[in-house]
Amino acid sequence: MKEAILKLMQLNWLRYAVSTVVLAFSATTAMAQTLPVAEVWKDPSCGCCGDWVKHMEEAGFKVKVHDVGNDATRKKYGMPAKYGSCHTTKVGKYVVEGHVPADDIKRLLREKPTALGLAAPGMPIGSPGMDGLAYNGQKDAYDVVLIKNDGTSTVYQSHR
Repeated sequence: MKEAILKLMQLNWLRYAVSTVVLAFSATTAMAQTLPVAEVWKDPSCGCCGDWVKHMEEAGFKVKVHDVGNDATRKKYGMPAKYGSCHTTKVGKYVVEGHVPADDIKRLLREKPTALGLAAPGMPIGSPGMDGLAYNGQKDAYDVVLIKNDGTSTVYQSHR
């Protein structure tokens, strides 16, 4: 009788473990499928932009890169030059300028505000892509701003 109970407990544990793995895989796959492709325009020789692309891929985004610079694209999508940075990204209906963390972009996609997009103006040290060995662990405080359709902005996320 004890052996039967023990085998039943082992079988239930195995079912639980397999179910957990299947659910975790399904959730990860579903999340990846719901993220739109991030289309990036950058200078072909920009290393920090390449590092930011890797950051986005590691966060689950599929990324399509155009190594042609980004000034014309920024203008095409209506991102004001004062928020400019070294790369411009189109993700879903939004424009993302510069080294914006993937988690901020995911939040934008979840919350769906009426806005043009996000920007991390300039090239803040410590932001994704600007956090390599050359910076010796330095992290400057910076804000990611939500760019409204009229070109004004508000702080969307502070990084300290």
